[in-house]
Amino acid sequence: MGRTRTSQWEDPATLAEAAGRMAGIDFLREVQAGQLPGPPINYAIDFALDEVEPGRAVFSLTPGEEHYNPIGSVHGGIYATLLDSAAGCAVQSTLPQGMAYTSLDMTVKFLRPITVDTGPVRAIGTIVSSGRRTALAQAQLVDAKDRLLAHATSSCMLFPVPPSQG
Repeated sequence: MGRTRTSQWEDPATLAEAAGRMAGIDFLREVQAGQLPGPPINYAIDFALDEVEPGRAVFSLTPGEEHYNPIGSVHGGIYATLLDSAAGCAVQSTLPQGMAYTSLDMTVKFLRPITVDTGPVRAIGTIVSSGRRTALAQAQLVDAKDRLLAHATSSCMLFPVPPSQG
């Protein structure tokens, strides 16, 4: 009667250590190429980093019923996770070695429902503005026909990575 799903991931400390010693774009490119493991959230939700260039990041997901809310469509938290990842990684792609970011806030607008019938979706994140201490990014969630499903803006705080305690 029930359905099951199994996922596996690598130690996230390895990924965090690599992020601290690399420029953001280099780090993301190594994750995309599989030279570094993806973060555990990618395996839990089953989404992937497909494209990265300075100031832009694209993630994809094929919705499954494991992403559903109680009313039979993809949960808003899945939308938000994709949008937050795309916007945040767009910021990260511009950071030099020794700098990091964290999301301060995010505003999401849900425009269309997503179901398994929607097919693959992409979250496309881009930088809007970046300063010394904060960055503003946006992300659009689109389907295979480029119909806008959701939109988000995200403010990120930029900060130096603490020195390694190794």
